[in-house]
Amino acid sequence: MKNYKDSVLKESSQVLEYILKDTLTENDKDRIISDSIDNFNNHVNPGWLKYRKSVSTDASFVEWTDSQETFSDTHGNEFIDCLGGFGVYTAGHRNPEIVKAVQAQLNRYALHSQELIDPLRGYLAKLVAMCTPGDLQYAFFCNGGAEAVEMALKLARLASGKHYFISTVNGFHGKSMGAVSVTGKGTYRKPYLPIIQGVQHVEFGDAKAAESAIKNLIAVGETVAAMIVEPIQGEAGIILPPDGYLKELRAICDKYEVALIFDEIQTGMGRTGTMWACEEYDVVPDILTFGKAFGGGIMPITGIIARPYLWIDELKENPWVLGSPTFGGNPLACAAAIAAINFTIKNDLPGQIKKKGKYFMDKLGQLKDNYDIIEDIRGKGFLIGLEYTTPEIGWAVSKGLFKRGVMTGGTLNNAKVNRIEPPGILSYETIDIIIERLDDTLAEVSQEL
Repeated sequence: MKNYKDSVLKESSQVLEYILKDTLTENDKDRIISDSIDNFNNHVNPGWLKYRKSVSTDASFVEWTDSQETFSDTHGNEFIDCLGGFGVYTAGHRNPEIVKAVQAQLNRYALHSQELIDPLRGYLAKLVAMCTPGDLQYAFFCNGGAEAVEMALKLARLASGKHYFISTVNGFHGKSMGAVSVTGKGTYRKPYLPIIQGVQHVEFGDAKAAESAIKNLIAVGETVAAMIVEPIQGEAGIILPPDGYLKELRAICDKYEVALIFDEIQTGMGRTGTMWACEEYDVVPDILTFGKAFGGGIMPITGIIARPYLWIDELKENPWVLGSPTFGGNPLACAAAIAAINFTIKNDLPGQIKKKGKYFMDKLGQLKDNYDIIEDIRGKGFLIGLEYTTPEIGWAVSKGLFKRGVMTGGTLNNAKVNRIEPPGILSYETIDIIIERLDDTLAEVSQEL
């Protein structure tokens, strides 16, 4: 056994000193950068820094502080956040109202006993039922998006006693075993094959293909528990559904008694200009998953909400049969989510995002007219995709923006697409700055490539 006590105490004390300091010295800043590079290479994943070079060839940018629209590195270099943590920061970075609620709860008690009733979980479940469409009623809280998808898939099987799932090509639902099974990208599925059996993928936007898959499975003696779909495909490259597609899926699922799951982990909480993207299309799912912005950009919390018919007696007799995450629905996370819902509705954040998103899209449309390297611009609200003619151009634009103090990013399933997914509180003035810097970047990339 190695003798680690002295070395661990010394290392952890040093890190705590950095955390507790109000101001870092220049030596502190340089040490944190070198330690971070070493730690990621030796203790996280040597490939991580290479991957992050998609935005910078310099690995010395270490995130240290943030404020509403921006974040800064250890040396005070500020970046406008146009990525939003892949949808986490809809209410902004360190939103003061949400931080205040979490701090108050932290001063009361942080985690729950697991045995006594935690009131905030009940309040939050009621609020989710109140602000989601239709008769969605029973909520279950967990920690990450993939975990929420797992709960949705398990609930559909448990309640129906059926087997198969229908998903979509290029859909993204997470990387745990169940979630990656319904994800529609071979890159993430192949390393784990054979994975969860009983999943069939069809083209997104083709309702007839979905019905054929369900009908054919039933014809050969199989049963279909659910269809899972993103109302707007995010990682596929911000792909909007064709007119009427989601309503057709609703009708098909009703016809064959198949549960319809909407994965709104990225699109929910106002991101697309309505509280939930499915509201824009006037469709109510049987199960809705949520996450990312749900914790207000302060705490990780995700979950599902389902219609009453799915909450069968077996679930009531054994509340833990669906899952029992130790930290799921903990008081700090619930306080953050309650404050996030309150802030979102009080300030009509979805309405703001709808207007600002249109303003942003109009400005981007003007740039598209000027640069033929832009192939398409699409999206809703503050979930916008810029598609370029090649993946290389997409990476070059990301790097060019980063060089100019704007953080954006690609999409996992479509390297040609840069996503624009900023905080919902982004000002019009900041949008104009982003457009100006994007214009400069496009001019540079057009000349180089």
